[in-house]
Amino acid sequence: MGRSLQDIIAALPPEEQEAIDARYQDLKQEVEGLRELRQIAGKAQAEIASALNIKQPSVSQIERQTDMYLSTLRSYVEAVGGELELTVKLPKRPALRIHQLGDVGAPTQAAARSPRTRAQIGGRRGR
Repeated sequence: MGRSLQDIIAALPPEEQEAIDARYQDLKQEVEGLRELRQIAGKAQAEIASALNIKQPSVSQIERQTDMYLSTLRSYVEAVGGELELTVKLPKRPALRIHQLGDVGAPTQAAARSPRTRAQIGGRRGR
């Protein structure tokens, strides 16, 4: 009869057992996708749909998406009861957190330019 995984780990030196346990704890902190995140939070798709003012099939679609807007992801995470943080990891640098995208409160480049009328940008003049 074969040995169980627990038996194999128990036969390893203590430092290897600790390394295995540390990696296991790291992996437990990772989430495969939004569906798993929702399940960990103990929420049903219907609850998320209600919080987002969408229908349940749309929640299912969001959970299956591989590409989405950050605003959609942020709304979903907040509906689950969480907070979205964006972290950038650059080589040879500590991780950096981005608190907001764009300059909130600062005028955009387009808004900072002098206002132009439709006529100035090639539109029809008021004839």
